[in-house]
Amino acid sequence: MHGECLCGNVKFEIKEEIRNFYQCHCSLCRKVTGSSSNTATFVNASAFRWISGESDIRSYKKPSGYQSDFCSVCGSLVPNSLRDSAMMWVPAGLLSEPITSKIAVHLHTESAATWEYDSAECVRLGGGPESLETLNKLL
Repeated sequence: MHGECLCGNVKFEIKEEIRNFYQCHCSLCRKVTGSSSNTATFVNASAFRWISGESDIRSYKKPSGYQSDFCSVCGSLVPNSLRDSAMMWVPAGLLSEPITSKIAVHLHTESAATWEYDSAECVRLGGGPESLETLNKLL
């Protein structure tokens, strides 16, 4: 299994099966992703290897211990060591190969964004709209 950031500078490989994904809906994960949640998995550090770009990784850590590592070139979240454990936290969106795993657990749903629950009833497109005007006509 391989993964990389948006610009392709930070690359890594995982030599174990991805079992489950976890989706966190807390306010910190929403802020760091700019989205409704943060989807990731955990792998054994012994099965994880950086291929390139490790020197371009920057880290932000809150006093609470919450940590966000990111590529200094493109800003993508990148894997990091999970708080003094033998595990690595790996953002699901970086994984480039077909994955059969599914989200197994939703975390911090009590603090989820109120607008997230409306998504089941929204318009769904298989690709992007031709223009913003086309998009607005769908609404």
